[in-house]
Amino acid sequence: MQIFQKTYELLLWLYPTIKRFPRGDRYVLGERIESCALDVLEGIIESNNALDKSESLGKTSVELEKLRIFMRLAKDEKLISFRQYEFASEKINEIGRMLGGLMKKFGKDI
Repeated sequence: MQIFQKTYELLLWLYPTIKRFPRGDRYVLGERIESCALDVLEGIIESNNALDKSESLGKTSVELEKLRIFMRLAKDEKLISFRQYEFASEKINEIGRMLGGLMKKFGKDI
């Protein structure tokens, strides 16, 4: 699945980026960012194998929105540069569009 690959690529980029956060932020905001990104990846895997894909996709959409907000917070707190934020936002938006398409396909209103 292409959405899986895009999310996986985002995670590969996130790990070294979060490692550069100051210690306190790494263990608070950094862990939340990692957790949300992993939850999105898990949600994609689960929805691929679920009978009721719409429920799983809905939960995944919420996690993606949390990730979007946490990345914005990281930018506002100057933990990542504007350029890094732009890169992450583009990836998150791309994943969101793919997720939205899947949600429409399987009958879950956005």
